[in-house]
Amino acid sequence: MKASVRPSRLKGIVRAPASKSSMQRACAAALLHRGNSLILNPGHSNDDKAALNIIQHLGALLEKEDNAWSVASNGVSPIADGIDCGESGLSIRMFTPLAALSEKQITINGSGSLVTRPMDFFDEILPKLGVSVRSRKGKLPLVVQGPLKPATIEVDGSLSSQFLTGLLMAYSAVGASRVSIYVKNLKSKPYIDLTLDVMKEFGMKVPLNRDYEEFYFPEDEKDRPSAQAQVAGHGTPSYTVEGDWSGGAFLLVAAAIAGPVIIHGLDLTSSQADRAIVDALMAANAGIAIEAKGIVVHPGNLSGFEFDATDCPDLFPPLVALAAYCSGETRIMGVSRLAHKESDRAITLQEEFGKMGVKIVLDGDTMIIQGGNTVIGTTVHSRHDHRIAMACAVAALGADGVMLIEEAQAVQKSYPDFYEDLKRMGATVSLDNKFTLHE
Repeated sequence: MKASVRPSRLKGIVRAPASKSSMQRACAAALLHRGNSLILNPGHSNDDKAALNIIQHLGALLEKEDNAWSVASNGVSPIADGIDCGESGLSIRMFTPLAALSEKQITINGSGSLVTRPMDFFDEILPKLGVSVRSRKGKLPLVVQGPLKPATIEVDGSLSSQFLTGLLMAYSAVGASRVSIYVKNLKSKPYIDLTLDVMKEFGMKVPLNRDYEEFYFPEDEKDRPSAQAQVAGHGTPSYTVEGDWSGGAFLLVAAAIAGPVIIHGLDLTSSQADRAIVDALMAANAGIAIEAKGIVVHPGNLSGFEFDATDCPDLFPPLVALAAYCSGETRIMGVSRLAHKESDRAITLQEEFGKMGVKIVLDGDTMIIQGGNTVIGTTVHSRHDHRIAMACAVAALGADGVMLIEEAQAVQKSYPDFYEDLKRMGATVSLDNKFTLHE
């Protein structure tokens, strides 16, 4: 699909999408919860659909209600020989340890860029937990067979916190007691906060967090469940999926470039790392106000800023779109976190924004953007990366001509309503008819 986005002025009110980070974690917790649970305000992105499909294959029964999914589960009890994680990095990293709770051999696969992402973390860690694992030299497909047995281990958190999320949930599910997961070089700490928050909401045993360097599972006062046990029933958890700060960041930046717009549905107390977009907008001198009706953003005298995105690397694409309209130089730290995304985002941003006349220099772990010049409307490519597609669309709003985005359907991965929401705000967006959204 190709999307044409014309320079536009925006106004009105728009609601942020449901967070796929929150939604996928809720799916995992609902699978592990013995009994019934409700997931309210669910998302419908491709990653969300992948998580729902996975928990069904691992034994959960789903029923769609008005704006909720009802989940009935007896823990991990696979009804299939494999699970497909689509293109979701979180799903592959979180659900692999959960699939390993079973004695059944499970093949774990994915598609798109996921087949090239390194998964040798599991080759190293899972055998220490009694799990048999095979991979294609550290790449998909993975074949695992448990049951996983908690033990005190040390893991490297520098590549992604998502591996740790899966281990924390798996340890809790089998009643880990008097064991620790030691972590070195943990990145994206706020996402671990989100994981622990979701676990708590579903009545799971939450480990003691010792400065993100040790997660200790103490012994409960009551008898411990067997190694085969799953999370015991704790009533009927009802979890509301948060608004998505990752997707909302594009709406906020769009408003800063071409607003004013009111964005609602974003919780300022959220554990989501990308909440930090508010700090970046303020540093860039955008007009921003927090009101009862939502976050009000309008263009200001935008200027270059400095921002450390090490713990929130998904903010790089919207921040680059913002920086393109900021006079002077913007410096964003944390480039090392971008290599193993849907594309090598540092290079992709440099090349695609370069087509727009925006100069980006990569200097070690720092990205330097020269902003304030005319943004050229041209033909760009998403590189099959949802956040690149959205960044290019947002950058088009103040360009000197039409921006044509090829493979624009990449937004389906996280924010299928993105182009419609741009239209709701007043943007002129045209989509070709070769691809149907929500198909």
